[in-house]
Amino acid sequence: MNSIHQTYLDQFADRIEALVSSAHRLDPIARRLKDAGLRPESVRDYAGLIALPVQSKDEVRLAQLADPPFGGLLSAEARPRRIFQSPGPLYEPQLDGDDPWRWGQALAAIGIGSRDVVMNCFGYHLSPAGVMFDEACGSVGAGVVPGGIGSAELQARAVHDLPLTAYVGLPSYLKVLIDSFKSADLDPQRWEIHRAVVSAEPLPDTLREELKAAVPHVISAYGTAEAGLIGYEDAPGAGLIIPEGVLVEICDPISGEPVYDREGQIVVTLFRQDYPMIRFGTGDISAWVTGTDGTLRLAGVLGRVGDGIKVRGMFLQPDQAYRYIAGRPGVGQFRLVVDRVDHRDSLTVEVVLEDGADERTTLNDVRSRVRDGLRFACDVVAVPSLAESSGSIVDHRDWK
Repeated sequence: MNSIHQTYLDQFADRIEALVSSAHRLDPIARRLKDAGLRPESVRDYAGLIALPVQSKDEVRLAQLADPPFGGLLSAEARPRRIFQSPGPLYEPQLDGDDPWRWGQALAAIGIGSRDVVMNCFGYHLSPAGVMFDEACGSVGAGVVPGGIGSAELQARAVHDLPLTAYVGLPSYLKVLIDSFKSADLDPQRWEIHRAVVSAEPLPDTLREELKAAVPHVISAYGTAEAGLIGYEDAPGAGLIIPEGVLVEICDPISGEPVYDREGQIVVTLFRQDYPMIRFGTGDISAWVTGTDGTLRLAGVLGRVGDGIKVRGMFLQPDQAYRYIAGRPGVGQFRLVVDRVDHRDSLTVEVVLEDGADERTTLNDVRSRVRDGLRFACDVVAVPSLAESSGSIVDHRDWK
């Protein structure tokens, strides 16, 4: 650990002690401390905190199954304003407070504020992203058009008709919106979106340059459904600034020990007394870099721990695929193939039919199961066979 890391960590000493002192009253936190051989009063700073093992997303999911809906982590006094369901499934409460997920810091960094009206093209259905950015816009005084995902033609018309000046959503969907505006033969002088904060997908340089032809100021931000904002750009390639209100670590994916000079899992601690998150493993891989201003930053998302992948901004796990597809009438074998065409993710389910199965009925059933259970639109095709080594999810995307 060098002096930059130490300076970053020293700021959290008092907050760590206060968090653990309060959170140990919740049974799941008390058990984690006991299992690690820790007493609450011994965790007074970062050196004490790292003795607590990292908690994985799977462990949170199992805790919620055992003690629904929040695994016993919500304090008795807390009253969620909204409850969300993310793939897994995992349930997340929205708690009181202004911009509880902190995304407003990324909006403010690019200059979105009270004079802006934002097209919010994150989903509002079950998963929290749409509301996360809705709250963020409110925190900086900006108006919002809740576009969600889909209906690009209608959204392009809204861009033409309304005083829209900014965008939040997937970078690939911003390209769709730009293309839809152009193809609709709308007045180009009415395109006034000049700032965008994009997230939930990589932003390769080739796509960034395409977007900047229509939207001069585009930055990428990173976060998760459970933790909210974890990092955001102030310039391309400069690393991700760590927002206020969150302790971020890079840890060895196996041991959970902090690492400072190589890649590791992003681990997050949030200082919420009513719903504490302590050393939560996001499953994303990153590394530390130093910004030109001398601050500690994240290198971005460099990969994933385990077999899950992100498709159109949502996680897709092998066990989810098995849960909704395996054993369905007519399905012998299957695999999910993810690709990327014109900067947009595509998902195809390849199915080996059982002998005597009706192809149309079986493929329609699989398509419905993927749409309703996994929340992905997809193509479903019958294939004669699958390679034994191919796995249940195959990712053909190239992020150049």
